[in-house]
Amino acid sequence: MGQEIERKFLVGSDGWRDRAVSARRFEQFYLFAGEDRSCRVRITDGSSARLTLKTGRGISRGEFEYEIPLEDAEALRLAAIGTPIEKTRHLVPNGANTIEMDVYHGALDGLVVAEIELASEDETFERPDFLSIEVTGDPRYLNQTLALRGRPADDKASS
Repeated sequence: MGQEIERKFLVGSDGWRDRAVSARRFEQFYLFAGEDRSCRVRITDGSSARLTLKTGRGISRGEFEYEIPLEDAEALRLAAIGTPIEKTRHLVPNGANTIEMDVYHGALDGLVVAEIELASEDETFERPDFLSIEVTGDPRYLNQTLALRGRPADDKASS
């Protein structure tokens, strides 16, 4: 079983930008989104696509990813629910880990969320000062919720 162990944070400053080493543009949309499972398609830089199934909730979730033809992804876009998400993901090295900085565009413009994948739920990591409020497990900041309901009204920490 594929597993993703991830912590998620809102971002309080632009202090990460000079540390970013690469960026990719994503368009992603959901075919199904339930309380504890989802099916999404992600197109990366307009040139490749993956189908991802996620199960569970919280810091540790099941995750299964499969490469699919770009043409299939584009055809599946017609079956999308909610609003497609557009974002640029910047990679920021952070000790033994890498922080993924998601800068949202379009309907979610202005939202910046940081994610860090871990080897175990209790793994410690250096927490840089640009990370603000932890939103791990907060359903309002799941990408599927952002696609279906938009940006949380009380989001004040992103920059």
